[in-house]
Amino acid sequence: MTVRVLLVDDEELIRAGFRMLIDSEDDLAVAGEAEDGLQAVDLTRRLLPDVVLMDIQMPGLDGIGATERISSETGLAAVRVLILTTFGEEENVFAALQAGASGFLLKDTTPGDLVSAVRTVANGDSLLSPKITRHVIEAGMTRRPRRASMRPDLAMLTERELQVLELVGRGMANEEIAEDLFISPLTVKTHVSRLLTKLHARDRAQLVVAAYEGGLLTPPT
Repeated sequence: MTVRVLLVDDEELIRAGFRMLIDSEDDLAVAGEAEDGLQAVDLTRRLLPDVVLMDIQMPGLDGIGATERISSETGLAAVRVLILTTFGEEENVFAALQAGASGFLLKDTTPGDLVSAVRTVANGDSLLSPKITRHVIEAGMTRRPRRASMRPDLAMLTERELQVLELVGRGMANEEIAEDLFISPLTVKTHVSRLLTKLHARDRAQLVVAAYEGGLLTPPT
């Protein structure tokens, strides 16, 4: 099956580079291009791409606002947003993850890593490097002080689900969580699925955000 990608960036040269790269892969294809957030939302509705490769800094509606609109529409639930960012934009990346993005890439990533990232997100997985993700979310939470009531929905979780959520927030894979809690990877997978349902999270990226918002992981002061 061919993964259809919508390119969103206000710089035509960058879009051209991404188009050349993606169209060179047998299993990937560019579904369309947008130069700002409003166009991105409109084209996502009309083209229903599998992945939206989204820049953050754009005129008009930026990538965060566009991601939030796409993620909030029921009819676009299958669309995954992959954020493109640069160093120094930690707070913006955190906001994009809160808005529903499934992961993020640095703009200076290698062509091979970008192609791999698109495939990963299209398969329903989150693209979250634990080290970078922790840095991004800690920076975002530090600049946006957490309120104790941000995630009251965590009260409905069992003790084991809270344990799994905390470890997901730390960037651990299912196999690592299973080893840490002395349970099977299949049991961890079941807990993660229940967490996604109970917390109305699109994917693992939103579970990481929930762990921080709920106070299971405390950013440095």
